[in-house]
Amino acid sequence: MPQSSPADAIDPVDRLIARLYRSGLMIEASQFRSWALAQLARMVSCDGVLWGSGVIAEMKFQTVTVHGLPPEFPQKLQSTIALNPMLPQILRNIDTPIAMQDIFPDDEFYASELYRGTFAPFGINRLLSTAHLDRRSGLYSLLTLYRKDRNAPFTDDDKLRQKRASYHLFNASSHSLFLHLAQTYADRPANSGAAVVNIEGIFHEAQPRFLDMLDERMPNREVQRLPFPMPAPGTCETHDDLMVRCESLGELYLIIIWPAGPLDRLTAREREIVYSVAQGLSFKQAAKKIGVAPSTVANHLYRVYRKLGVYSRTELAELVHPQSTPPP
Repeated sequence: MPQSSPADAIDPVDRLIARLYRSGLMIEASQFRSWALAQLARMVSCDGVLWGSGVIAEMKFQTVTVHGLPPEFPQKLQSTIALNPMLPQILRNIDTPIAMQDIFPDDEFYASELYRGTFAPFGINRLLSTAHLDRRSGLYSLLTLYRKDRNAPFTDDDKLRQKRASYHLFNASSHSLFLHLAQTYADRPANSGAAVVNIEGIFHEAQPRFLDMLDERMPNREVQRLPFPMPAPGTCETHDDLMVRCESLGELYLIIIWPAGPLDRLTAREREIVYSVAQGLSFKQAAKKIGVAPSTVANHLYRVYRKLGVYSRTELAELVHPQSTPPP
């Protein structure tokens, strides 16, 4: 009698979840959603999957990815949203998988305008949907599995697998994106948080730490968009006690925020001089490194001392490289 290996004993959902997080940097961020849907389709047997994301207030997809479906299907689905009885049920039961047969009896569904106009042209007969909502960013994700075989309705086991996998699918995708961005923008402060927004400041992705900092300082903010104006791409601004940095990402923007420290309030040239002097360089050496006159270094440093309330290079160096507090 053959013995099962330890790998065989691992639950397939647990295997999928582990693969999602392990592959965060191995899969290109732009391909992660497509790759993840292919993994899901192997775990819960289906002929196609749709993953749409957007802001709940607008009720339309900002980003949509399909696997096993024609590229024109999402637009068709979006155009018939008013006819679809699943959506209200899905939004009332966040994170709970709902099958079409649960709310629309088969005989009524297959005779409906919704079926004839939206699903029958693509051979779709069975649907299983789950929605997830991040109430702090207003972002929602919709994950729908489709089957063509009318005699293969989604089962309770299918629902359980989708329910367990969905949250990790959404979270792993966001995690992968910010892992790749962290490699590109490796100079961001360690205590920072990041979000991806459009030109109007509406969220497309947001790290929990980013939302934590906003919630702490602006508890009554409008949830789906930035609560402050975006800086110009490639620049940094101060908003209250937060530093805000903006970088262009094609048609979108990366926003990085962190609590402002003393050095953040200096100009770019002042910080350049401070870091040079804190390394132990003389005025002459710092001037040569930066490409300015020694008198310029001296003048800037005098203003820095007044801004920061320090009186010596030792105190300045301590601000740049603070010593760890010794254990009690």
